[in-house]
Amino acid sequence: MMGDQDLNNPDFYINRELSLLSFHYRVLRQAQDVSIPLLERLRFLFIASSNLDEFFEVRAANVKQHIILNRPYAHLSFAGLSPEQTLKQISAKAHEIVEEIYTVLNGTLVPALSEEGIKALLHSKWNDEQSKWVKQFFEKEILPVVSPIALDIAHPFPRLVNKSLNFIVTLEGRDAFGRTSGLAIVHAPRTIPRAIPLPKEICGNDTHFILLNDVIYAHVNDLFPGMKVTGCYQFRVTRNSDLLLDDDDEVEDLALALKTGLLERRYGNAVRLEITDRCPMELADYLLEKHGLNKYELYQVNGPVNLSRYTMILKLIDRPDLCFSPFNPGLPNMLKKKNNIFEAMRNEDILLHHPYHSFEPVIDLIRQATIDPKVVAIKQTLYRTGVESKMVGALADAARAGKEVTAVIELRARFDEASNIELATGLQEAGVLVVYGVVGFKTHAKMTLIVRRESNGLRRYVHLGTGNYHASTARQYSDLGYLTNDEDIGNDVQQLFHQLTGMGKPTKTKKLIYSPFKLYDAIIKHINDEAKQAAKGKKSRIILRMNGLTDGKVIQALYKASNAGVKIDLIVRSICSLRPGVKNLSENIKVRSIVGRFLEHSRVFYFYNGGKEKIYASSADLMERNLYHRVEVCFPILDQTLARRVKRECLMLHLKDNTESWRLDNDGEFHKIENDKVKVSAQGTLLQELSDNG
Repeated sequence: MMGDQDLNNPDFYINRELSLLSFHYRVLRQAQDVSIPLLERLRFLFIASSNLDEFFEVRAANVKQHIILNRPYAHLSFAGLSPEQTLKQISAKAHEIVEEIYTVLNGTLVPALSEEGIKALLHSKWNDEQSKWVKQFFEKEILPVVSPIALDIAHPFPRLVNKSLNFIVTLEGRDAFGRTSGLAIVHAPRTIPRAIPLPKEICGNDTHFILLNDVIYAHVNDLFPGMKVTGCYQFRVTRNSDLLLDDDDEVEDLALALKTGLLERRYGNAVRLEITDRCPMELADYLLEKHGLNKYELYQVNGPVNLSRYTMILKLIDRPDLCFSPFNPGLPNMLKKKNNIFEAMRNEDILLHHPYHSFEPVIDLIRQATIDPKVVAIKQTLYRTGVESKMVGALADAARAGKEVTAVIELRARFDEASNIELATGLQEAGVLVVYGVVGFKTHAKMTLIVRRESNGLRRYVHLGTGNYHASTARQYSDLGYLTNDEDIGNDVQQLFHQLTGMGKPTKTKKLIYSPFKLYDAIIKHINDEAKQAAKGKKSRIILRMNGLTDGKVIQALYKASNAGVKIDLIVRSICSLRPGVKNLSENIKVRSIVGRFLEHSRVFYFYNGGKEKIYASSADLMERNLYHRVEVCFPILDQTLARRVKRECLMLHLKDNTESWRLDNDGEFHKIENDKVKVSAQGTLLQELSDNG
């Protein structure tokens, strides 16, 4: 039993930043899995590199900012590490990941791609014909747009854009003005593609690419005529890219403030320097000093420093045999029978399980509402949607058709701010009433409300989801969508929209649970209720699926429930600060993470509840930001048949998975679950059962 255990003991928790790095490592491991098609392995490598970029831009930058400002960081302190200690451990772990990224790239993927006739030709491998073509390309496409900068009194070290590709060049000799500057910076314009395919006539049937960094390296002498180039080394600086506007009471125009912040983001404080491992240390030290960085923030790499920018290669390679087999998303039976989605929803609630099910019914809901004369109003929250999406077009069409359309757009969705500002402007021009939500609380809830005038009065039709209204990510992320015309849920959603667009005290809802006012209390109550049942010797059970678990109070409640005898399974995709399997603390808690073809994104909460099982789906993770600083919606799966489906498809199947699952042990490390007997793939099973391919 727990006895007098101090639940504030830092040893009972895992540092959230290090836990997130562990997830990025699990993604990288997909690039090493020979059972995955080759180009998909390359895609996972690019994803791991991109994930690491964002980690430094936001998470590492945030920790560093607390050091600069000399203020405590709650997320780190409860796990027992100071910001300084955390940053050093981040450096150690990140260096391991970066080294493995380039080891996998150079030692495994590049040779395997070459065997398939897909080659990124280094300049040392160009033949005469290829060299001639590259020189012409350089002179026509690169030379006119590049601006080399000699470093002297008149040209101080330039302020380089976040994550831009640059070269530091060492020179000898005097130029036309008699200057003898020994250093110069060459910035590679972002308008030039990082990978350039060579024409078939000079490379045969193989697919050959040249890399922009190689092109510039090979022709750097042309940028400094009459000078002697003695060295040319690529490098990249990663900067703090977080926008902190939430608590600024002085902001009068959020969109305008964000536009200003987006410009500043490109030149935030440096947090990482990547440089080719061929670069002499004195030049690396010079670049570190210019950017205010320490040596543990230096990453020397054997390959392109801007690896994530080469994702474009995947679009240029037409080799479906080296990719996952394509699939056609399916439809629930009710939607196959009924063309009218409102009629289908009146018959029964409908569950959509993306990406195995199509996202089209969600868009069709708006399309049909647009042409339905009985529909009087449409309301929707938008977090990450995309300016060119079908959903946005459908909303604009509905407004033009005379419907009362309201869109609550969260401008501050990280790294989508510019897109969302453009989105808001376009919808406003179409006649949509656009609201930006509540300052200080990001609107992360995914909900649509359609009000229809019928013979017995106004009826509300609702879509609630765990993922964004984005058709593209709905093909890549596993998420749930719930279509219902339940009267209580419709009324709850209506009240929440009124609260977002207007003002008022928190409202009492009948079936929806929402943050920042109710979700935390509801989750804690359910956990405590299971603990009480277990203490009485009665059956109890908790299964929670989410992207991240970091909230200390929720973790402590789970520890207490575990010690009361509750069997707890946690399916956590990325960050998990809970330490499972600790004697007299978390012996009844198991944690697993699934990393597969699709990004596991849905949040599902299960409680045995004395035999009257409660199953919820939610837009919220059990993290501080979701529980206290965001508007989130957690909704019950009311239809018992659908509830059983959610339990099986989202929970039990994933607990049986032994091909794409990782187990978190009490040492804080994830270990791949291996099974030589019967292979179970949750994602593979759902593809077979729910998609049209099955």
